[in-house]
Amino acid sequence: MRVPISWLREFVEVPAGATTDDVFASFVSVGFEEEEAIGFGVTGPVVVGKVLSFDVEPQKNGKNIRWCQVDVGEAEPRGIVCGAQNFHPGDKVVVTLPGSVLPGPFPIAARKTYGHVSDGMIASAKELGLGDDHDGIIRLGEWGLDPEVGSDAIALLGLDGEAVDVNVTPDRGYALSIRGLAREYALATGAAFHDPGARPAGETDPGSGFPVRIQDENPLRGRAGVREFVVRTVSGVDASRPTPPWMRARLLLAGIRPLGLLIDITNLVMLELGNPIHGYDADRLSGGITVRRAAAGEHLTTLDGTDRTLSAEDLLITDDSGPIGLAGVMGGQTTELQDDTTNVVIEAAVFDMVSIARTARRHKLPSEASRRFERGVDPRIPLVAAQRVVDLMVELAGGTAGEAGFALGVEGTADDIDLPRGFVSGLIGVDYAPARIAETLELVGCAVRETPEGCAATPPSWRPDLTDKWTLAEEVARVDGLDKVPSLLPTPPSGRGYTAAQAARRRVANSLAAAGLVETPSFPFTSEAQNDLHGSAAGGHLPSVRLANALDGQAPFLRRSLVPGLVQTAHRNLARGTTDLALFEIGGVFLPADGVAYGTDTIPPLGERPSDAVLAELDAAIPPQPRHVAVLFAGDIAPKQPGRAAEAAGLAQALDAVRVIAEAAGVTITVAQAERAALHPGRTGVLVAAGEEVGYVGELHPDVAADADLVGRVTVAELDLDRVVALAGERVTVSSLSTFPAATQDVSLVVPAGVPAGDVESALVEGAGDLLEAVRLVDDYRGSGIAGGEKSLTFALRFRAEDRTLTAAEATEAKTAGVRVAAERFGATLRD
Repeated sequence: MRVPISWLREFVEVPAGATTDDVFASFVSVGFEEEEAIGFGVTGPVVVGKVLSFDVEPQKNGKNIRWCQVDVGEAEPRGIVCGAQNFHPGDKVVVTLPGSVLPGPFPIAARKTYGHVSDGMIASAKELGLGDDHDGIIRLGEWGLDPEVGSDAIALLGLDGEAVDVNVTPDRGYALSIRGLAREYALATGAAFHDPGARPAGETDPGSGFPVRIQDENPLRGRAGVREFVVRTVSGVDASRPTPPWMRARLLLAGIRPLGLLIDITNLVMLELGNPIHGYDADRLSGGITVRRAAAGEHLTTLDGTDRTLSAEDLLITDDSGPIGLAGVMGGQTTELQDDTTNVVIEAAVFDMVSIARTARRHKLPSEASRRFERGVDPRIPLVAAQRVVDLMVELAGGTAGEAGFALGVEGTADDIDLPRGFVSGLIGVDYAPARIAETLELVGCAVRETPEGCAATPPSWRPDLTDKWTLAEEVARVDGLDKVPSLLPTPPSGRGYTAAQAARRRVANSLAAAGLVETPSFPFTSEAQNDLHGSAAGGHLPSVRLANALDGQAPFLRRSLVPGLVQTAHRNLARGTTDLALFEIGGVFLPADGVAYGTDTIPPLGERPSDAVLAELDAAIPPQPRHVAVLFAGDIAPKQPGRAAEAAGLAQALDAVRVIAEAAGVTITVAQAERAALHPGRTGVLVAAGEEVGYVGELHPDVAADADLVGRVTVAELDLDRVVALAGERVTVSSLSTFPAATQDVSLVVPAGVPAGDVESALVEGAGDLLEAVRLVDDYRGSGIAGGEKSLTFALRFRAEDRTLTAAEATEAKTAGVRVAAERFGATLRD
């Protein structure tokens, strides 16, 4: 929110010598972030001049320039070259003399041009930063000004104004106004605050006779879409009158472009009081105003020229012709204020925050109005805001305030919030006296009364964010001084920390990172084709969750697999010259069941805990979202170096990553040959833990890799991390290291070529019994000496006993028992 300091001074006492840094410091002390200081960037001698005469001189380039004699209050007039054609002798203009600097920066100096020495420049509004008009210079008479020749034009036009830009958090909508920030400045400095939004006691109706109907019998979320609605009328306005320079300067410093006197007045009041105002051309209205929800199929062309198809949840302002505005977001073209408007209907309202926020997002139409309504507008301000607009239109546009009007108000105050004695001090860590707590809350605007347990506070109407004792405690700390809060970390109670599942997921991530892989989180959005390709072993069409409001039209679905994101990351890195990749990602995937309709119309109300039945319904409306972990390897795992060729990454690295995941999670994972749609046939395996399939590993199919512009072999693995962690359980088994030596033996078994090595290994482990400590496949031979259709698998075995040194005979006996089981299952024979 940009705050012109001169405007701030109207409602709070800002010291005359205060700089933007001083004002920033005050706002920072009460919790606002500093953004930037803003000014017009005009310095030096900028004065009022009077055009005495000019000569029109055609140029070779087809332009006509004017060689002007301009009185700037000096002994002799100055000769100035000007290309504008919209002024006449006798006009008073703005002259930037040599030594001045305009926004840009653009220094002004006497210089020779078009055969003359131009001793200054006659300025346009754009050159001074006062608007976009660059078709001609400023004629001060057209701006309603008749200043003395030679007087300071910087002060005249408000070009000496400065503003501070502070960041307003979403919960503090009251601070999106000069009124709100003036109050905050008063809190920070103790300066006296004058509230421009004070509503006269007993005033409830600005008039009568203007037809307004509120029809929201079935409001969104059980709440009315409009809480207060005020209408005033002004007749006989002159919309062609210029916006006064002080108003133009304030709007520009606040970041709003002047659009004409009537609209500028409504914008000024919005910035001043925080209540968005909308003006209608009364002569373009058909009948009265009706506030209602949209009907199916209705359309509205908004002020930005866009034809919008309306939703049944949209709250509308309508007349007898149909919709004339999206309530709280943007008006329609048919009734907008124009240069020929003479009669105005003024609307000041308070709309439901949720309804406005949804409408603005549904139509992708953020506006200054919706920004305020969705954060909460003071429900007691519309009467004041409407009257302020009426007064300005009467004063500046020559209008007459109408008697006809309408007011709908929902009276009442917020509920009391109990603040137990000692709660604030215990929460913040500062010893606050009860009197200081009451004082700070009263400064914020709360009504405070003592209770036997402590005190009770009633939040003011402009603070919908004060909802419980925690938010009140935060206000006490903020107003009393955040610098007084000790910077000490609290000691957590024993027994807290990560859950077993959280700790396991963190171990997996840390272990993969320690193994040299780089974590690359990606957006969970993809295409339906990618989901079908990577979502299952069989491929084919799979159910996917489609986003209602996708960020990317080419990726409107939620992912079923992490691999497409890793492939896209690999493609992006390869395109930038990084060819050796070892990547991993841990994230959620979305696996809707076929034929199940997800989503719900149940929207629990705010401010209360949903029932168990409602929570169950909401959970059932969401598709399963397990966490997966996936890895990808491409390029070389070891670069070429003297005496050693480059080593390409392959299945071995992907399998090593699987082993790292298994060890970190605390499970044993085995691999068996399988097939998968996106992977190379014959180079794909299924990952099994505790007899259950938990993932896959393999090499991307060459066609899939080529489609992603990936060169060489690319290997991937993906596991259901939630399931792996669940299979591991919470039990951790710790074994003592044996002090007895190990006995090692090798065994080579000839088996049919189609028998998986993992199955043979499992048979050896089962037969060898508890003495077998470790087994590892070291060779797979299929050459000379081995019959066709067979292969020789060599395993390295390590045996150890916990209570004695094994003899060679005991180790051989255990090995033989393992070979016997392999022979029974697969016809394995010892290789000669």
